[in-house]
Amino acid sequence: MSFSTSGTFRPVILDDIRGAQKMLAGVARMTAMEGSRHLSQLVGAPVHLKCENLQRTGSFKLRGAYVRISGLSPVERAAGVVAASAGNHAQGVALASSLLGVRSTVFMPMGAPLPKVAATSEYGAEVRLHGQVIDETLAAAQEYAHETGAVFIHPFDHPDIIAGQGTVGLEILEQCPEVRTIVVGIGGGGLAAGIAVAVKAVRPDVKLIGVQAEGAAAYPPSLAAGHPVSIDAPSTMADGIKVGCPGDVPFKIIGDLIDEVRTVSEDELSSALLLCLERAKLVVEPAGASPVAALLSDPRSFKGPVVALLSGGNVDPLLMQRILRHGMAAAGRYLSLRLRLTDRPGALAALLGSLSVVDANVLDVSHVRTDPRLGLTEAEVELQLETKGPEHCELVAATLRDAGYTVMS
Repeated sequence: MSFSTSGTFRPVILDDIRGAQKMLAGVARMTAMEGSRHLSQLVGAPVHLKCENLQRTGSFKLRGAYVRISGLSPVERAAGVVAASAGNHAQGVALASSLLGVRSTVFMPMGAPLPKVAATSEYGAEVRLHGQVIDETLAAAQEYAHETGAVFIHPFDHPDIIAGQGTVGLEILEQCPEVRTIVVGIGGGGLAAGIAVAVKAVRPDVKLIGVQAEGAAAYPPSLAAGHPVSIDAPSTMADGIKVGCPGDVPFKIIGDLIDEVRTVSEDELSSALLLCLERAKLVVEPAGASPVAALLSDPRSFKGPVVALLSGGNVDPLLMQRILRHGMAAAGRYLSLRLRLTDRPGALAALLGSLSVVDANVLDVSHVRTDPRLGLTEAEVELQLETKGPEHCELVAATLRDAGYTVMS
């Protein structure tokens, strides 16, 4: 579609995305657009959630992968394709290749979650585990492409990928024609770039806000410099947007068309994921929850109606468990306390009785009596409590102090 015979890229335009939409008919679902009463109340305007977490393979990635592989020549298809990914792109390439009858090999890191490895294999790809970090996995995939002639399918840095992802933007305009603001997570930039091309061509008045995790925010310094800038050791729970350097192709589009790029903290990401689960009944991965995190961080700064794009829902159950604990702590629903009391029979029971009065649920208790820092008649207790929010946390701590306990933390 957007790759010229000379081997140079030409810009992605609206016609490319409309062509991709026709190509994806019967392949990618038009995912649901769900209203959120809770977020609407916070923002002061209607908020809708575009649920790409309910897309086939659990994310938007199928769209771009299918369009990219569809555009290969017969000779290229015969050579097969190869990709490197820890999850969503892997599954998108695997399913797209199977649907098109193309052999696929997907390199994944050694520590990739088992459910994602299994899903990629079940979609039809040959999975090869290589490397401890994604950079090592990527290098192995590119070496494989060089040795075998297989076509390397980049997760975001190709116009056909961008055109495929841009079909999400066309759906948003169709499902919510009154939209004034669209919020989308940004990793390498393929999704945001595609949406920007589609939306700005039809509705230039719509504000587009990109969201990155604070620990993996390569776009703000890159946009300030005017060219892609790499950041060292990106770190975030949001694997789907954990990219150390913007792609050359999406960077130009985002620089021209995205109105603003914001960053969100790990606490905000985990709180957003928890909100999606509790209020919207939607399983969303941290990257997919990043637009909701942005809404939570500064709700009154968005003009509505707002569409927040939930880009994916592929989250490992063990990671989900850790994130939910983190999210509940960030929301003031968990409270950790360390305090000292007199070491005598019944002292611990009295402490727990004080907690029951304020309706704090005890999750864990650690009772230390032999630490050399303690006095002869002292004991130290660490408590993990389930609470009802920040005000309840303050009430619990104040009640314990009023009862004469020395609260250390």
